[in-house]
Amino acid sequence: MRFPKVKRNTLLFIAGTVWLVAGFNIMRIGTPGMIENWASPLWALLISALVFGLFYGLIFHRMVKKHCTRIQEMEDEKIPIYRFFDRKAYCIMAFMITFGVLLRASGWIPPYYLGIFYTGLGFSLMTAGVFFLWRFARRFAA
Repeated sequence: MRFPKVKRNTLLFIAGTVWLVAGFNIMRIGTPGMIENWASPLWALLISALVFGLFYGLIFHRMVKKHCTRIQEMEDEKIPIYRFFDRKAYCIMAFMITFGVLLRASGWIPPYYLGIFYTGLGFSLMTAGVFFLWRFARRFAA
């Protein structure tokens, strides 16, 4: 099977869009559970902000920088569209999706707590997507 090929800068746009949409969807899943059951919005928002900081600061920010560098260093003029991630990133994404679905389906964690976690995680993914799009726009404008 042949995949469409795009310029390197377009891979940054695709990566940003994928991460932004994924983050939005995770927030969309988590936020209602958090809002419907919260007794103290301040604690829920603070814990969600902590989740955001941990995931974005320790994982996603580094991952975005690594992928931006990898994409910019590709030598081919046109690159297959799926190469906005490397194999390791696809494995991480598959694990996170599988674990998230199993966790929600298991019912082990109440929707309120899962919602707090998902809101922070989703916002960190959205921020990573914005960073990819910012790198795209910066290269596009140059």
